[in-house]
Amino acid sequence: MSHGTTPAPDATTVRRRPSSGTSRRTGWVMILTGVAGWLASFQLAVDAWRLLKDPAYQPPCNISPVVSCGSVMSSPQGSLFGFPNPLLGLGAFAAVTALGVAVLAGARLHRRMWLVLDAGALVGVVFAHWLIAQSLYELNKLCPYCAVVWAATIALFWYLTLHCLERGILPAPRGVVDIARDTHGMLLGAWYGVIALLVLIRFWPYWSSLL
Repeated sequence: MSHGTTPAPDATTVRRRPSSGTSRRTGWVMILTGVAGWLASFQLAVDAWRLLKDPAYQPPCNISPVVSCGSVMSSPQGSLFGFPNPLLGLGAFAAVTALGVAVLAGARLHRRMWLVLDAGALVGVVFAHWLIAQSLYELNKLCPYCAVVWAATIALFWYLTLHCLERGILPAPRGVVDIARDTHGMLLGAWYGVIALLVLIRFWPYWSSLL
């Protein structure tokens, strides 16, 4: 006679169950990308302020006709919303770093918080890729500090999305989750590789002149 015992969930159910738990990997990624992005944004903000005070100021990242920050910061793309873009980074990366510390300390962020973080990182990635296109094909300059911000934003988005997939916060087929988990480093490397290839091709005459 059955006593109405509830069957134990299978392994798939346990792994895919939505959870507000956190992982140390995600916490460390949030801290590392947050700190790197904040430092790069801070340096860009300082140089942008100095350029406003003195248009003749030459930022230390003005290395060559191609590798340069000054012309990028003084362009309309450098202040898309009416103020220097680095100010956005200062606030966003500071919040990400603080939450990363909380994650490592054992805080359990609500599911909605993870969704907000991932959505914010998605907006940041879209904006970063627009800036990449503007830098390569409109401004014809490569800003080193900007590149750090781009790299940090991409890694942050990728690992926040991976976290949400693994925890079941973002619904996805099991096969998709398994592929993302098993190849996350390779996929991120390929992402960076495509951008590096575009930079190499776009400025090949300059790079080849250095050989």
